[in-house]
Amino acid sequence: AEQVYPAPPRLLESEDPRDVLLALLDSANLSSRRPLFEQYDPLVGSRTVRRPQEADAAVLQLRDDGGSGAIAVSIDGNGRRVACDPYWGAVEAVLECAANLACVGAEPLGLTNCLNFGNPEKPHVAWQLTVAVRGLGDACRALGVPVVGGNVSLYNESGGGPIYPTPVVGMVGKLPDAALAAPAGFAREGDVIGFCGEFLPHLEGSELAKLQGEPLPIELPARDLEKTRAAHEAVRDAVRAGELSSAHDVAEGGLLVAIAESCLAGGIGATVDPWPDSDQLFWLFSECPGGGFVVSGPREAIDRLSERTPLTVSGTVGGDSLRAADRSLFQVSLEELRGASGSLAAAFP
Repeated sequence: AEQVYPAPPRLLESEDPRDVLLALLDSANLSSRRPLFEQYDPLVGSRTVRRPQEADAAVLQLRDDGGSGAIAVSIDGNGRRVACDPYWGAVEAVLECAANLACVGAEPLGLTNCLNFGNPEKPHVAWQLTVAVRGLGDACRALGVPVVGGNVSLYNESGGGPIYPTPVVGMVGKLPDAALAAPAGFAREGDVIGFCGEFLPHLEGSELAKLQGEPLPIELPARDLEKTRAAHEAVRDAVRAGELSSAHDVAEGGLLVAIAESCLAGGIGATVDPWPDSDQLFWLFSECPGGGFVVSGPREAIDRLSERTPLTVSGTVGGDSLRAADRSLFQVSLEELRGASGSLAAAFP
């Protein structure tokens, strides 16, 4: 990976959680896409139940299914992680799509893909493509999701080398009642925040590693697909039962970024409980796409969810800032979070 893809420039020197969080939210991969989706009308057809950034997946009402059902749609892909490890990077793209559907209570029905790679006549690109396709297939079989279509875009490179190998996955699911689709944002003062799922923390290939100028690792940690599927089902069932106030997957940027995104989506702050690891950056910014969730709700609902999937109580919803229980560690106002996350707006005057 290092020979084909050079290490990124080091853009972050600080190890203060507050500085790291704001730098991540301000980065190109994590900043809000609002300036983009505001260019079109998301209500065309009058079937939209959750608007962009309101939930982890788009939710559209079904009018002709004889009931109150809806479909949910998610699209995911992370070429940098596939460049680290074509097999597990491709698996993660499928898992993250399914996790997004679980957050709105949808069960996956089918998947399509677009495989974007460099010149397959070069051995390393042919290897990336072969291994990534195997990863997509294994993930789909583990989740019981059929591949119903797809396309391929090859020879994507220039004099500087090939693009990151980027399988983009689109997944559609169905939920029985559109009204039960959970929002991504925190909704109620005093709700308990839970961090749950099959989350194997690591910083290899993470957004933090990129900002720190780290070269790509040669592999990503292996995943337990059956346990991950069980975690998805547990969150999906809790959403369908109406027990959770919010649900959001932990993806790029890690736990603290996911909590910040839920604060921004809901317009309300949160207090984060002490973390169990003395390495603050590792605990707060590790990634494991498609495996972990930040959920909120009454304490009883969070306790019930913990009976089905690993869960750590991670904080409480409330206030006008995101802060550690020990405020000397970090405290960031919602206004500062919005400013960092909204950096892309400068490109759309």
